Amino acid sequence: MTPTSGRRPRLAVWKFASCDGCQLTLLDCEDELLGITGRVEITHFLEASSAPGPGPYDLSLVEGSITTAADAQRILQIRAASRRLVTIGACATAGGVQALRNYADVAEFQAAVYAHPDYIETLATSTPISAHVPVDLELRGCPIDRGQLVEVITAYLADRTPDVPAHSVCFECKRRGTVCVTVAHGTPCLGPVTHAGCGALCPAYGRGCYGCFGPSYSTNFGSFIPLLRRDGMDTLDVVRVLSTFNTAAPEFEAAARKELTE
Repeated sequence: MTPTSGRRPRLAVWKFASCDGCQLTLLDCEDELLGITGRVEITHFLEASSAPGPGPYDLSLVEGSITTAADAQRILQIRAASRRLVTIGACATAGGVQALRNYADVAEFQAAVYAHPDYIETLATSTPISAHVPVDLELRGCPIDRGQLVEVITAYLADRTPDVPAHSVCFECKRRGTVCVTVAHGTPCLGPVTHAGCGALCPAYGRGCYGCFGPSYSTNFGSFIPLLRRDGMDTLDVVRVLSTFNTAAPEFEAAARKELTE
């Protein structure tokens, strides 16, 4: 993302509806940031600085989903001011856990949560950034993996394509020598249909994968759902496990809806 003007590339970090966890992942890259900050100008990052700078931006990292009309307009402005735009985290790539509102009456939620819901301005849905503007890369996870984040930033600094794996969590289990929790113990696990990036953290501690990184690029729910049922899950259990951090991811959503209608 080397600019033609000779100045340092400008990096911006933006927040929409989210918990800030993915932005904190960037701040946690302490050692890596020392090297990166010497090569880029972090122009806009309210989590780290209260003095935002103007665009245009060579790389924008966007956290969070679109849940208000104002945010739907703001993301258009950010996209117009950004040479490259990368969404970071489950909220930005799949609507986040707040996308559970997509399947219910948002007015009922407002009435249950707020004393004066008439003061709240919100959309009926929570949608990923890609539903509103073109996105150059989606970095998945809840939260994202710091190694993948640094790879994306450094790759764009070098004007190359980021090396972000497209395989499933099962590959990560094999690489670290973790015994398959489903085969060995009959534990339900979303690893076969979940995007890699977490390092197979949960299976390493004897827990099934929860699908934090969303669907992998190759999923086969027709064969996978029967495995969950074999391991003791009923229809409601299957729908629940698919309806968490990435509930609005098309693959997870379609599989959950199919379970409810069959």
